[in-house]
Amino acid sequence: MPKIAICFLADFLNLMKCPNQEIAKKHTVNHSPDYRPIINYGLIACFIFLLNISFLQAQAPKFSNEFLNIGLGARAHGMGGAQAATVGDVTSMYWNPAGLADVRVSFQFSAMHAEWFAGIGQFDYLGLAKPVKFGNNRAVLGFSGVRFGVDNIPNTLELIDSDGSINFDNITSFSAADYAFNVVYAQKLFIKGLQIGGGAKVIRRQAGTFAQAWGFGLDLGVQYKLEDHWHFGLTAHDITSTFTAWDFSFTEEERAVFELTDNNIPASSLEITVPKFTLGVAYTSEFTQKIKLLAALDMDINTDGQRNVLISSRAFNIDPRIGLELTYANIVSLRGGINNIQRVLNDNTNGADRNLILQPNAGIGLQIPQKNDGDDEQRYIRLDYAYTNWANSGGNLFSHLVSLVIDMRVRRLAKKQKT
Repeated sequence: MPKIAICFLADFLNLMKCPNQEIAKKHTVNHSPDYRPIINYGLIACFIFLLNISFLQAQAPKFSNEFLNIGLGARAHGMGGAQAATVGDVTSMYWNPAGLADVRVSFQFSAMHAEWFAGIGQFDYLGLAKPVKFGNNRAVLGFSGVRFGVDNIPNTLELIDSDGSINFDNITSFSAADYAFNVVYAQKLFIKGLQIGGGAKVIRRQAGTFAQAWGFGLDLGVQYKLEDHWHFGLTAHDITSTFTAWDFSFTEEERAVFELTDNNIPASSLEITVPKFTLGVAYTSEFTQKIKLLAALDMDINTDGQRNVLISSRAFNIDPRIGLELTYANIVSLRGGINNIQRVLNDNTNGADRNLILQPNAGIGLQIPQKNDGDDEQRYIRLDYAYTNWANSGGNLFSHLVSLVIDMRVRRLAKKQKT
């Protein structure tokens, strides 16, 4: 990564040089605007950003705050997570904050429950979005909360009594849970089809009474819709880098157990999550008035060092997601997708070769229209289900996801007129 920053600096210095005389004369005669300062400032910003990434990349661990990469909504999971360009409901707070601007009803509520790794991990999510007005501008505010936890973990620190005997009655249990709370703002811009969004998130992580952490981060997103067919999206997760401060607390007895078993006692530390970018493109094709097909492609670009993904390097990694959604009468949807494409060692060749594996996903959705009552926007209740196998093709770690999205309308009581 430092090499990229150095190359950027070299290009910047070259552009800072005065252009040849013919170009200078042309600008003088035609009084054309000089865009060199804008280009230079842009290059300076890119250079500083790359230096920041280079510095943080050397300190940041891989898979920091990884629970935030699980994603929200069974619809999205059924499509392999390809959502950056197409998402337009309350779950946009995770996939692309700009998509929240498509919420048009008074309130939109969403909930999700998932059991990961054959029920070992429990994932729960609640979200709420509401359109608001700031002067003449219409925007959408969103609030969400996520919990991912593993409960009833045996605590065996006091398994052995002081006399050396094993006492199973001393085994207690604790939970290791991660929380994230988001506040998101999104709105459409004056350019037709263009919308932006941004959000702030507070992270809380806890493992029993032993460890706890607090963190803060920012996400940004943009979407552009070209007529009714092409959609484009860009999401920047942890754009300023997310810093999570860990603090550990152990009793004297627990510390003694750590020392006797040759385990290191964790110390307070700062965990850094470097930015991740997602580029998305989608196309909608209508076969008939009732049948349409949505095809979406996302590319996650990670900057935290080399990963085992389809396109891997030390500077950045590209992890694609592909999703399809076939919808009939805007009521029933069938979905499929692939993601987590990796290369693994082939056991049959003693690791000499690598096989390409991927994670398949499938899902179904039911969208039930509600009674309109003369509202401008049709309201729906959408129930989604997704099924995936985190062990790819050779294990039993199946996961079931169920999510619900409800459009709501607030009834205002008319004031009685005085007679």
